[in-house]
Amino acid sequence: MDSVLIIGAGAAGAVVAKKCGLNRDIFKHIHLASRTLSKCEKIQKECASPITISQLDADDSTQTIALINRIKPHLVINMALPYQDLAIMDACLATGVHYMDTANYEPKDVAKFEYSWQWAYQERFREKGLIAILGCGFDPGVTNIFCAHAQEVLFDEIHTIDIIDCNDGNHGKAFATNFNPEINLREVTQRGKYWKNGEWIDIDPLSIACMIDYPEVGARKSYLIYHEEEESLVQNIKGLKQIRFWMTFSDNYIKHLDVLQNIGMTRIDPVRFQGIDIIPIEFLKALLPEPSSLAENYSGKTSIGCIIQGIKDGKQVRHLIYNVCDHAMCNKEVQAQAVSYTTGVPPVVGAIMLFQGHWQGNGVFNVEQLPAQPFLAELTKQGLPWHIWELKEAEQAALFAV
Repeated sequence: MDSVLIIGAGAAGAVVAKKCGLNRDIFKHIHLASRTLSKCEKIQKECASPITISQLDADDSTQTIALINRIKPHLVINMALPYQDLAIMDACLATGVHYMDTANYEPKDVAKFEYSWQWAYQERFREKGLIAILGCGFDPGVTNIFCAHAQEVLFDEIHTIDIIDCNDGNHGKAFATNFNPEINLREVTQRGKYWKNGEWIDIDPLSIACMIDYPEVGARKSYLIYHEEEESLVQNIKGLKQIRFWMTFSDNYIKHLDVLQNIGMTRIDPVRFQGIDIIPIEFLKALLPEPSSLAENYSGKTSIGCIIQGIKDGKQVRHLIYNVCDHAMCNKEVQAQAVSYTTGVPPVVGAIMLFQGHWQGNGVFNVEQLPAQPFLAELTKQGLPWHIWELKEAEQAALFAV
């Protein structure tokens, strides 16, 4: 296997194409497709080695099937919108091609994401002898694999997981989102939840917060939100008693978000305006800066990881497994900011795992179900080094007090 089709030419999709182009010994044929051909043309010019491109409406499975049949890839990496996951999975089944994505399916008319729709494809992919790899970004993705590594190597029993995500960067804009504005705002404004003692507990959006000490960044206010990797980790980490996801948002971000919500700009239902239906959040997306445009002047770092508690050799231990990524360094390498880089590099690593035979199987898999060690070794080589820090009893006291 050596041929890949990348669908989606946004900020993270551009990173996938460029990193594949920097690994030409593995990716002999690279094709990039997007609804907006001009985005593909720009990325094509910026790649270190030649790639081919196409215009594609990924909502239409027949178009995707025709493109796959024409270019004959071994793997489709879906970097399009989560609404398009099922249509692209259908196209992969119809053409006998392996599938990978970085975010789970979300229906366009409901701000809700869960794996049930994609897990339902298990038998169809198994019967076709194909693998569908779900959530191979950073979170979900690398954070899942951190947990799998912890289960295999660092713990005899894992009791609690706190996934922590901090972007301590500064892009100099009054308000902007680091990935697709529509998806970002839908994710943040929906109700939060976490899993404890066998049940999901719902909370109001952004209603629980605490100070978390992030490596190479420091203490930052972090909000408890729901994130999709929790759903699969509950299934695949044995003995788990609690899992939560925390993300930082600046006071400025929260201020703008409150105003946008109060005036209805985050609504996902149609509003009649001058005789036509518009969806406010889609109109807002058109007004906000493109995430790919933020890289040039972005400073600071992202700090993302997992704080895991459990038992090893009869003793209670706590480990923090994490990566720190510098915005300016990402821009220097592939003209991207760190949020796009940390999302775009892992699917390239996952594709390498598949092409080199480290990841195998028939059916639908979340990444924590696949071998962690070769992935983590390659992740460092591809620009995302990871570290393990054993926490002392007094460290992260504010988090553990919640």
